[in-house]
Amino acid sequence: MGSTELLLIGLVALIVVGPKELPSMFRMLGQATAKIKKMAREFTRAMEDAADEAGVGDLTSSLRSITDPKKMGLDAVKKAADFSSYAPGSETEKLAKQRSKQVENNKAKVNDIVKERSKKEKRHSTNPKKVVKKKIESEVNSSPREKVKKKSKKDTSDKMGQDK
Repeated sequence: MGSTELLLIGLVALIVVGPKELPSMFRMLGQATAKIKKMAREFTRAMEDAADEAGVGDLTSSLRSITDPKKMGLDAVKKAADFSSYAPGSETEKLAKQRSKQVENNKAKVNDIVKERSKKEKRHSTNPKKVVKKKIESEVNSSPREKVKKKSKKDTSDKMGQDK
């Protein structure tokens, strides 16, 4: 019920019962409502206890687990994917062995390719220590004029940036 409906019921009760009797009437109404709620809770508890005694709880849990579509799907997949038992000498066993050999060969090929690539990368990659060493040697071997030229280029570019 909405607040306007409750307000209307309250106004009608005030007019019919009167202002003196209204608080006692609401008190009796609240007590009656509390008794009805208490009886409903007791009834619910009694029904749950009876169901537990009869084993309905176990039955419902087993029915839920049986009808669970997720579990059913996984069980079917596990059952279908169980390749551990073949009839000896059957065509299925021969195919399974052949495919497992193909998988082993493919794995070996992939490992060989990875090893070759890593060897090539090691050969082609430059050693960071050598790069630093070459840079230091080039700075040491450069003439003082070249150093001054490099420094003056940097200074002019910095001045140009400040003018803007």
